[in-house]
Amino acid sequence: MHASVGDRVVIHGRVVGAAERAGEVIEVKGDGDSPLLVVRFDDGHEAILSPGSDCEVRHVASGTTA
Repeated sequence: MHASVGDRVVIHGRVVGAAERAGEVIEVKGDGDSPLLVVRFDDGHEAILSPGSDCEVRHVASGTTA
């Protein structure tokens, strides 16, 4: 999964009724197929994220989704 600074991340709920979380990629740590992303979520909190199958990256510059 490729992500760049400024891209949006949406994490879908893992169980029925769980809310989605969204945020902005503020830093990409590492390279290759599975980098760690530093994300500032819409509620203001920051976390290091290892994207999984429940994660969607929305590329801001091109308007596409990975």
